[in-house]
Amino acid sequence: MMKIVIVGASGFVGQQVIPLLERKDVELVLTGRDPEKLRQLFPGATVCGHDDLVSAASSADLFVNLAVVNNDSQATEAEFRAVNVTLMQELYAKAQAAGAKVFCQFSTFIVGRAPQATPYGKTKAEAEAWLGGRTELPVMIMRIAAVAGDTDFRGKLAVLNRLPAALRPTALNLLSALRPIVRPGDIADSLLWAARNQAHGTVFVSSRQIGNWVYGVGKFCLDIGFALAVLIVLWWLLLLAYIAVRFSSPGPGLFIQDRVGQNGAVFQCYKFRTMQVGTPQRGTHELRGTSLTPIGAFLRKTKIDELPQIINLLMRNMSLVGPRPCLPMQTLLVEERKRLGVLRVLPGITGLSQLRGIDMSTPVELAKSDAEYIALRTLPYDIKMIILTFLGKGFGDPAQRKDA
Repeated sequence: MMKIVIVGASGFVGQQVIPLLERKDVELVLTGRDPEKLRQLFPGATVCGHDDLVSAASSADLFVNLAVVNNDSQATEAEFRAVNVTLMQELYAKAQAAGAKVFCQFSTFIVGRAPQATPYGKTKAEAEAWLGGRTELPVMIMRIAAVAGDTDFRGKLAVLNRLPAALRPTALNLLSALRPIVRPGDIADSLLWAARNQAHGTVFVSSRQIGNWVYGVGKFCLDIGFALAVLIVLWWLLLLAYIAVRFSSPGPGLFIQDRVGQNGAVFQCYKFRTMQVGTPQRGTHELRGTSLTPIGAFLRKTKIDELPQIINLLMRNMSLVGPRPCLPMQTLLVEERKRLGVLRVLPGITGLSQLRGIDMSTPVELAKSDAEYIALRTLPYDIKMIILTFLGKGFGDPAQRKDA
């Protein structure tokens, strides 16, 4: 049975998540500055104070720090730092002394995205920076989105409490299509996953738009609208590109290749052919620039070679934005994407990893970046990815390098 120790269990996140964990096959140890309050909140749970924490947390699979002065507090910066940094450092030392396997620090999406102006953001960033230098005990940093409780909303989501109960689910779907949110069940599942796999590093935890019909409809409209716009406005470019490919080198105008799609299903991906006939079926990063056809480099640089993928958009086995689909033979990447839940969504023509210049030569890094996109994705975020792609952002195409 896995053992999970949770500090700061009496807070909003703890009260939402711990009842879900109590239903699982897991040994929970709850601790805080007021053990009696914890016993009242969670009758029958194993509870201890900070003085007994080292012995109670002995050999824990996961030591979780939920203790926080939150962003809606009126505390001074010194009070924020006392809990969000100093107490966290003390807890890390106790987790190490207890022989815990992983120290899990809860953080926020805002860390790392921009310079922090608030005491909450500053101290959370300081905590992450301090943990980044630790080697004594593996660290898992969970950056979570705004937490949407089952019946109660806090922080920036508190505005939903003013609505009639019947309207809140639709309003939450609309709001979460515009900015990421996370449900208590998603947090509980992430903690169980971290304990089971003794995972470490940084993960982004959100509801990932799974089941959000507002986001689904918006994304569908983006995909189909783009495909129809290309057919109506750029039909002549498609025709010219096909003729140019067909007559500039021997072989067909279209290149059709098996790729791994949603839920691991294999589908056929369509592109204009940019490689000589007979080029081995490999990832782009493994091919030499000399394999390109006379017009291939131009098509790839301008991304015209990707336009036939509007067929995949219309067939609904690809989306405009998402993780780039890989080849079935790229088994390490497939396994990493499966482990991180990346395969649950439609692959895309463009995406965060592509814009960052992360290709399939680094499958573990690529899968982590793909998982980060899925956690962060919203309609505005997808539109941003599309605009950046049209502006030519990213490190370019590795197949165009002559020494590739």
